[in-house]
Amino acid sequence: MTTSASQLSSLQDDIRDRYDTLSKRLKQVARYILDNSTSIPFDTIASIADKANVPPSTLIRFANAFGFDGFNEMKQVFRQHMMEDTVSYTERARLFRQTAGREANAPETPMEILSMFSMVNSMALQQLPGQIKEDDLARAVKLLAEASNIYVIGLRRSFSIASYLTYALRHLERRAFLIDGLGGMFAEQLSMVQSDDVVIAISYSPYAQEVVELVSMGAKNGARQIAITDSLVSPLAAFSEVCFVVREAQVDGFRSQVSSMCLSQTLMLSLAMQNATYLPGDTPKVG
Repeated sequence: MTTSASQLSSLQDDIRDRYDTLSKRLKQVARYILDNSTSIPFDTIASIADKANVPPSTLIRFANAFGFDGFNEMKQVFRQHMMEDTVSYTERARLFRQTAGREANAPETPMEILSMFSMVNSMALQQLPGQIKEDDLARAVKLLAEASNIYVIGLRRSFSIASYLTYALRHLERRAFLIDGLGGMFAEQLSMVQSDDVVIAISYSPYAQEVVELVSMGAKNGARQIAITDSLVSPLAAFSEVCFVVREAQVDGFRSQVSSMCLSQTLMLSLAMQNATYLPGDTPKVG
């Protein structure tokens, strides 16, 4: 019997394989579907259409193109996967109530919003190890360990992740530089990047144009690059040696950063453990 996990994986692979053949409207839906697997079970068709910037009828056409009778049938693949990926039976029951009644019972009070964010973040974190390849983690840590200088780029909502990485890298006594564009000097701040340096770029849809231009500049200078982004069709993916695609939780259009922070802390602690020798019981301090 085919599990929901394999069904979802097959659907996502099919969408990626056929992406270049889709119309402009269907590509918008494809990007949203690939980037928001954790929020799709919670959102209405109208809400998904609005966020993907397409008419609701386009979602139906998209579902039909991939062998479903309607978009609700496609949503069921995501819903079943999320329910099966939730460990506790109590949580599964609560998730079912939330998804089944999502249209009529959106969170309104601060406590309801906290409960919803806590639940979807918990599920996103449970799914994170399955989305990250072990070889990619090892490769990223190796790149950081060998880098002469590390340049970190993250603007707008990515800025908090970039700031943390710079903070942690400096605690690890690495030459780390945060590209924040102070005074409009984005290019100038990255102008000294060399082939033995590493650029870490963080950006999520809609991707900051300044970040795309900077990673292109880094690539021209031969720098090795690590990307933290939200889609395999992200413009950062083409320039990176290692590309981490992180699926963040989302509630009513507000995207979390919990999974990205967890990945960032994993990279920093792994780098600390690789680069230092500790006495029994010692713990590296990376913030």
